[in-house]
Amino acid sequence: MPYVHDTLTRLKKSSPAQSEFYQATEEVLECLRPLFQQNPRYHQHSIIERIVEPERQIMFRISWIDDAGNVKVNKGYRVQFNSALGPYKGGLRFHPSVTSGTIKFLGFEQIFKNALTGLPIGGGKGGSDFDPKGKSDNEIMRFCQAFMSELHRHIGPHSDVPAGDIGVGAREIGYLFGQYKRLTGRYEGVLTGKGLNWGGSLGRKEATGYGAVYFAQNMLAARNEELNGKTCLVSGAGNVAIYTIEKLYELGAKPITCSDSSGTIHDANGIDLALLKQLKEVQRTSLEAYLNEHPDAHYISVRDYPQNGNAVWRIKADAAFPCATQNELTESDASALLENGVTCISEGANMPSTTEAVDLFLAAKIAYGPGKAANAGGVATSQLEMAQNSSMEQWSLEKVDKKLKEIMANIHKQCADTAEEFGEPTNLVLGANIAGFRKVADAMIEQGVT
Repeated sequence: MPYVHDTLTRLKKSSPAQSEFYQATEEVLECLRPLFQQNPRYHQHSIIERIVEPERQIMFRISWIDDAGNVKVNKGYRVQFNSALGPYKGGLRFHPSVTSGTIKFLGFEQIFKNALTGLPIGGGKGGSDFDPKGKSDNEIMRFCQAFMSELHRHIGPHSDVPAGDIGVGAREIGYLFGQYKRLTGRYEGVLTGKGLNWGGSLGRKEATGYGAVYFAQNMLAARNEELNGKTCLVSGAGNVAIYTIEKLYELGAKPITCSDSSGTIHDANGIDLALLKQLKEVQRTSLEAYLNEHPDAHYISVRDYPQNGNAVWRIKADAAFPCATQNELTESDASALLENGVTCISEGANMPSTTEAVDLFLAAKIAYGPGKAANAGGVATSQLEMAQNSSMEQWSLEKVDKKLKEIMANIHKQCADTAEEFGEPTNLVLGANIAGFRKVADAMIEQGVT
């Protein structure tokens, strides 16, 4: 269809040098071709031309002072992509790799992920090229205060509700919320991922990892299989990876890997979850320290990774959970996973597999859950936190977890049913993209040209 090609061509001219954004939009638009053939009204209302452009892009300077008294400068972003279904919702990422293109790709993905949850939330994303690693608590506090001094005028509980992402955990959310309250004089649910004593939700920290495992559980159940007894590979060592590992253990699986920016741990006996939490949530140190307690485990430094991939994906297993970052899983990694017998992949990170890797998974017809579906548990539970804030109550962990299970089961059903409808029953990428797009596009049409 020429208008898919034309839209992508225009996008590359209007948003130059944003390869991750092009990758995300091309994947979605290519999946939508059968929908456009079936229903021309989306073309008639110029939905794809409108949906690939953010409603609003905010870029700003962040000036702050380090512990030595030096003035530091970073760049901040908030992309409010689409509000057809509700207030903008999406995390803040603090990492040196953050660019405008990174935030746009994440915000674009967020539109469809949020639509799949069935909850009233639109899509947005934000962040900065600030690196929290190696910074003191006071430096992080001063940065967060400077960041929120600009961002506060663009967000609110009924307009845009940010959350955490890479580099933004409970500590950062606390500093951000404190500054918002100081500047506005309002105590309201403008951020999610808050502390349990001041408006946070039980289960929020665990939700993305738990959700990715629940999604895998649903994919396997559809094939008359289960997670119990399966050996699993997990990448990353942040919240998503830690709580993916925790839920895998609860369901009888054995996670044997985790990784960080320095290297990969392979523990054939199963990852020591308590030690991993101590190293990453308390000490905030490298995974290499894992060997001090488990000298029998194998540590693979990034210096020794395969030239065209990641060591974590070269280990024999039954299932894989990419939970680190975008494009961490290459075509070569995908080939290795398939050769080593992996038949289930559930993405805890956003777009962690390259386009070529995804093509291999789809061709092999394995149980493959794309990030916009498999990792939607985090944003779903963020919306549950918003609901609790609005009603001024806190739900039990059992209630939150029950709702999370139901939401992930429903997301899988939507993806599977839509894939079946369009004649590709094993293609949950197509199912997720069409199901999410239809909800947003129909709302855009009903709300007129805005």
